[in-house]
Amino acid sequence: MKRISLIVALLCNLVFFANAQTPPMTLTTNAFEDGSIIPIKFSQAAPGAAPGEGTSPALSWGNVPAGTKSLLLHMHDLDFVRNKTIDDQVHWLVWNIPANATGLPEGLQRGAKLPDGSYQISVTGPVYRGPGAAANGPLHHYMFEILALDIILDFPAVNNDPFETRAKVMQAIQGHILGKAVYGGRFKRPQ
Repeated sequence: MKRISLIVALLCNLVFFANAQTPPMTLTTNAFEDGSIIPIKFSQAAPGAAPGEGTSPALSWGNVPAGTKSLLLHMHDLDFVRNKTIDDQVHWLVWNIPANATGLPEGLQRGAKLPDGSYQISVTGPVYRGPGAAANGPLHHYMFEILALDIILDFPAVNNDPFETRAKVMQAIQGHILGKAVYGGRFKRPQ
């Protein structure tokens, strides 16, 4: 009887672990707390920042799902309206990030193709575009999203246009997203 009870207990544990949910993906930064004000250092208003640029914050992610072949980072301004459409501002799009990557360093270099094989673009060009909402308006909400994909998007920017590129990337990833994490901050230029 003890042996049957032990076998039943083991089978129950196997069923439990087989059905257990994998933990959700995470996205973090030490630059600011989720939902808080993004420091000037990471904005277009930073002293010495090139026009439309800024220093990208270090980002880390975890719990990448099994089967991930590449990662995509999308930073955008939720409060920006472009041409009276649902399009918002492309502050940073980085795609074809290797699946084994666990983050991006602070101050990621400028360039259309990065040493790890990933590509980047923003409205400013092939570089991080820091937050830059006007001082005389409301705080804007900037979202960083990391997506785990079961495909590799190994293609460069479309006509060096961030909006065309984002549209192509978003179309290509439909049906290929294994997981996602989001981290946000708020910003407007100082008076």
